[in-house]
Amino acid sequence: MSSKNEVFIGSVDQGTTSTRFIIYDGDAKAIASHQVEFTQFYPEAGWVEHDPMEILESVRVCTAKALDKAAADGYNVEAGLKGIGITNQRETTVIWSKSTGLPLYKAIVWMDGRTSSICRRLEGTLSGGREHFVDTCGLPISTYFSALKILWLMENVAAVKDAIKSGDALFGTIDTWLIWNLTGGSGAVESIKGLHVTDCSNASRTMLMNLQTLNWDQPTLDTLGIPIELLPRIVSNSEPIGIVAKGWPLAGIPIAGCLGDQHAAMLGQLCQKGQAKSTYGTGAFILLNTGEEIIRSSHGLLTTMAYKLGPNATVNYALEGSIAIAGAAVQWLRDGLGLIGSAAEIEGLAELVENTGGVYFVPAFNGLFAPWWKDDARGVCVGITRFTNKGHIARAVLESMCFQVKDVLDSMQKDSNEGGAGESNGREFLLRVDGGATVNNLLMQIQADLLGSSVIRPADIETTALGAAFAAGLATGVWTEAQIFASGNKDKATIFNPKLGEELRKKRCDSWFKAVSRAFDLADLS
Repeated sequence: MSSKNEVFIGSVDQGTTSTRFIIYDGDAKAIASHQVEFTQFYPEAGWVEHDPMEILESVRVCTAKALDKAAADGYNVEAGLKGIGITNQRETTVIWSKSTGLPLYKAIVWMDGRTSSICRRLEGTLSGGREHFVDTCGLPISTYFSALKILWLMENVAAVKDAIKSGDALFGTIDTWLIWNLTGGSGAVESIKGLHVTDCSNASRTMLMNLQTLNWDQPTLDTLGIPIELLPRIVSNSEPIGIVAKGWPLAGIPIAGCLGDQHAAMLGQLCQKGQAKSTYGTGAFILLNTGEEIIRSSHGLLTTMAYKLGPNATVNYALEGSIAIAGAAVQWLRDGLGLIGSAAEIEGLAELVENTGGVYFVPAFNGLFAPWWKDDARGVCVGITRFTNKGHIARAVLESMCFQVKDVLDSMQKDSNEGGAGESNGREFLLRVDGGATVNNLLMQIQADLLGSSVIRPADIETTALGAAFAAGLATGVWTEAQIFASGNKDKATIFNPKLGEELRKKRCDSWFKAVSRAFDLADLS
């Protein structure tokens, strides 16, 4: 990409625990950013909620602060800003009033497990059980996905029932909630109404979109009793969507890109067919781009979208392994146990010991996702002796992330080899990594050791925000697709190579499987 420092693209990265706004120049280099954490609500065991209004305010604050920082550094961003991309935590479900613009209940977060009884009910009544919808949407029946959260709200919240009945209810994942508000909301400012829109990657995580047609699947809606009027219009990941309304810091700027966070990270990592990435955030998410081929997993993975870079672009699909708890376990050490004062301290604490001393930690706080899909699992820490200290616990927490990623990649290798989508084909496998936790060098070395293959960390680890910026820049003519995919060799990456021997690696993985089995069937599902 040639230097265009008078041209800028903004990226809203709305994650599970924080929101950030990053401004990129014409070389796709971040020139300013601001980040804000927001409140996590845990009203009952296994329940996780967010306040949609607080999330909305965090976007406003981050945008304004990032613009101020850019201006202080001499950048005239508002004069050269061509578009905004949005990326977001997926599956998190909001239903709000069309007339008032207010949420009818708090946002139910993707990792929330309250819908387990609804899952059991559907599994018991639908043909094929938990696999009933897989042929259509690529997803099993699970507490993870938005459709089940919609059902819970419809069945348990009177305000939602009444608003659906009167036609006043709107559903959206966080991208839809943001776009609706950014483009006018309920029309409080100059009677401009917000756009009720989602993109195909976020829609693919609801259980309600047909993966082949990229439209809402009417038979699925009929089966679940969800009215189509509740749902937003589906668009591609890269196209002009709408204009930011007056009253926002970036009024008049087009929203031109939108992807769920893991799909944005795939684009930010420039993953094309046969290439895989792992993002380490609150959870961990591993995706393998399978190109135009839809591969059905027989090893516990999800079939999903990768990206569609324009209304008429070809669709790239992916196999995904989703891990509910990764960085969230580090937050638990900090906030729940007080073993560390900040997330960054875990690396130093874990380095005080050479190994975990036989301790294995399985962070099944709300169940286990891929490849196990056990919503009755709960967290366990096994192998504790009088020798165990907090350094061993810290190291076991880091290893739990890496073991889970390995479990997914092992399944992914089996599926991709069967489907012909794997990258290796006799070559060494190279895992691309991103996300805040990857600044931890010990974590990355443990990951390479347990995989027995190399891990590559890009110079810019915030590839989720970068992917959304790429999508918006493509739609607004800042970059071409060829320029985007040719941009990956400009920065020096760090490669972590395995040092652990195969025999010890196998022994430790066997011990991990034993620990995981101890986590099963621990939840009280009565």
